[in-house]
Amino acid sequence: MAFVITEPCIGTKDTACVDVCPVECIHPMPDEEGFEESDQLYIDPDECIDCGACEPECPVEAIFPEDEVPEKWHSYIEKNRAYYNK
Repeated sequence: MAFVITEPCIGTKDTACVDVCPVECIHPMPDEEGFEESDQLYIDPDECIDCGACEPECPVEAIFPEDEVPEKWHSYIEKNRAYYNK
């Protein structure tokens, strides 16, 4: 299971979650190509170690364990996966 970033991140892209991730699985990072164009940040489900460090750091409460994503934001589970399957 991985964590998923949902709708509240859109337009915010606060990188506090990036700073605490021990495996650097949240992208795009501010210094990466595509950061400015991206509407939100994404967690790589294959690299996420399910440590949960990112969740309390998110100022807009956009990060959830995959099995706890609110129903209204279930589409973000696939949106996160699709970002890494391009």
